[in-house]
Formats: sequence, C-alpha cells, structure tokens
Amino acid sequence: MRVTLTFLMLLAAPVWAQSFVLKSGDAAFEYAELDQRLRGQVLTFFDDGQSKYYEDGRYSYTYANDGGTAYGYWDINPAGAVCIQFLNEQTRCDMYVKNGDRMILITEEGHRFPVRP
Repeated sequence: MRVTLTFLMLLAAPVWAQSFVLKSGDAAFEYAELDQRLRGQVLTFFDDGQSKYYEDGRYSYTYANDGGTAYGYWDINPAGAVCIQFLNEQTRCDMYVKNGDRMILITEEGHRFPVRP
C-alpha cells in the first residue's frame, strides 16, 4: 500500500509542481477565496467563452458562437492551480490570479485570459 501511494504521489507531483509565469501586479488567490469565486459560478471571458464551475465539482466550458461545450470535473490542487479532468480523459491545470480589479486565467502555456467583470 505504501509503495502504491508513493507511486501515485509521484505521478501527481508534476501537476502540483507546475509553475506559472506571473506578471507585475499579479497576485495568487488563497484557496478559500478562489473556491468561493469559482464554486457555483459562471465566468465569462472577453471572447464570450464561459467556464461554469458547479457546486458539486462538475465543470463545463462553452465556446463562443455556439462552438460547442466541453464537460468535466474541477478541483483546486495543493499548489492553487485549478485542474479540470475532462470527460475525454484530457486534463489541464490553469491558474487564476488577481491583478488590480481584474481576474485573469493563466494557462500552463502562459496564455492569459481576463475574466469579464
């Protein structure tokens, strides 16, 4: 059992150890504040795409202009990244930061997507 748990922790380590490039003025959210800002909320981006973080951990992203919807489950990992396990078995982790009054999603690749107020 101990070997299995250690092995699973090693597999998860790269997700926990991700580093996101922050810009001047970016501040990470505390876990509780981020959970409150996401759980049960719909975030709309400037391209009109929408991320919906359901209370029960389900997730959906609806692409702008009727571009379809992707479904999965979300969680906040110990490093503060928001990780989505999509139903197609793909996983991604992003980070939300605040910069002034703006909330911004930063992808693993470093792309930045401001959330509409």
